[in-house]
Amino acid sequence: MELHLAWRNIWRNPRRTAVIMTAVIIGVWSMVGLGALMRGVLEGMIKNNVDTLTGHIQIHQQDYPDDPAIEHSIGDPATLLASLKPHLPAGSHWSARVRLNTVVSNARHNLGATLVGIDPQAEAQVSFIGNAVTEGVYLHPDADGAILVGRALVEKFNTKLGRKLILTTQDTEGEITSRAFRIRGIFQAEMESTEKNYLFITRRAAQEMLKMGDGISEIAFRLPTHDMAVPVAAQLGSQLAGRGVRVRSWQTILPLLKAYLEMFDAFILIWFVVVFVAMGFGILNTTLMAVFERMREFGVLKALGMRPGRIVGGVMLETLLILLIGILAGNLLGLATCWGLSFGGIDLSALAKGVEYAGMARIIYPEVWGQDILRADLVVLLLGVLVSLYPALKAARMTPVAAMTHH
Repeated sequence: MELHLAWRNIWRNPRRTAVIMTAVIIGVWSMVGLGALMRGVLEGMIKNNVDTLTGHIQIHQQDYPDDPAIEHSIGDPATLLASLKPHLPAGSHWSARVRLNTVVSNARHNLGATLVGIDPQAEAQVSFIGNAVTEGVYLHPDADGAILVGRALVEKFNTKLGRKLILTTQDTEGEITSRAFRIRGIFQAEMESTEKNYLFITRRAAQEMLKMGDGISEIAFRLPTHDMAVPVAAQLGSQLAGRGVRVRSWQTILPLLKAYLEMFDAFILIWFVVVFVAMGFGILNTTLMAVFERMREFGVLKALGMRPGRIVGGVMLETLLILLIGILAGNLLGLATCWGLSFGGIDLSALAKGVEYAGMARIIYPEVWGQDILRADLVVLLLGVLVSLYPALKAARMTPVAAMTHH
C-alpha cells in the first residue's frame, strides 16, 4: 500500500517529477558516459605504451636499465627462455631484441634514432610493428639488408621505398661501424614520435653489424591481459634469481602511467560527487516543494495517529522511486551512447600534436567497467536518499495544528 501511495504521489505533479527525473537521468548518463570515455583514454595510453616495444614484461641484463649500452647484453637468451616457458600463462608471446642508439643518414639528412633488431614473426605477436606497415612489405627473416622506417622519418628525409639509409653506431669492440640498409617497408604508428625514433631490421643483421654473436638487449613478453603483468613478473623474477638479469613489469617501466591509473579512481569518484552536487540541489528543492504543498495532508495523517517515522519513510520512498527510475534510464542511455561510440570512437586526429604529448591514442573508444557504473549508481542513490531526509524530517516534525494553519 505504501509503495502504491508513493507511486501516486510522485505523479501528482507530473511536470515537476519529469524535471527532477530528467536531471537524474542526465546526471547518471554523464557519469556513465564520461567515466567510460576516461577509462578509454587510459586504456588507449596503456595500449600505446605496451604496443610501442614496452610489452607487459621486459627482461634485461642487470645493468642495462640504468645504462642501456651494448656491452650490457644477455648472452644466452635461448637457455633463459627455455627455463621461463613453463611459468608463462597460456596465450603469452615473447620476442628477443637487439636495441641501441644509432645515427641514421642519407645524402642530405641525419638523425639520432633507436635501432631495433627483431625476429619478424615473433615481434609481430608482441608489438605494433606486425600490423603497422602501410607501404612496401614487412620484414622477412632472411632479409638482412632490409629496414622498416616510419612515415614521419621518410617525409623528413625526403626518401622513399627502395632507397638506402646508412646506420652508424658503436659495436661491442668499441669501434664505429656503418652499414647501408634498403627501405623495404614504411610503417605508420599511433604517435609521430614513434615513426621518427624507431628503425627495424632483422635481429641477425643487428647482431652481425654489432659483433654480438647470439647476444640480445632484451626480451619482451605480451600477456593475455594487462593485470597479469605484476604477478607474472614476480614469478619470473624468482625463477631467474641469481642469473644476473632484471625482470620488470610495465608498471615499473612506466611509473608515470602507473601514477595516472592510481589517481584515476579517486578522480572519477570526485567527478561523480561534483555531478551529484549539481543534481542534489534539484532533488532537495523538488522534495521541499512537494512537502510544503502537502503539509496539511501530513497534519491530518498525524492527527489520525500516523507516526513520524512512517511520514519520513513515505517521503523518502517517493524520492527513492524517482531515483531508481532515473538511474535505470540513465544507465541505459549511457550504455547506448558507449555502444554507439564503440564503432568509430572519437577521432582526435585534428589535435594530434597535443594528444601525442599527453600519450593518448588518436581515436578514443569508451571502456565500460561494471564497477564504475555501480559506483555512479550508489553515489546517486545513497546521496539522493540522504538529501531527501531533510524535507522528510521537516514534514514529520510539523505538529497537526501548525500543519493545518500552514499556507
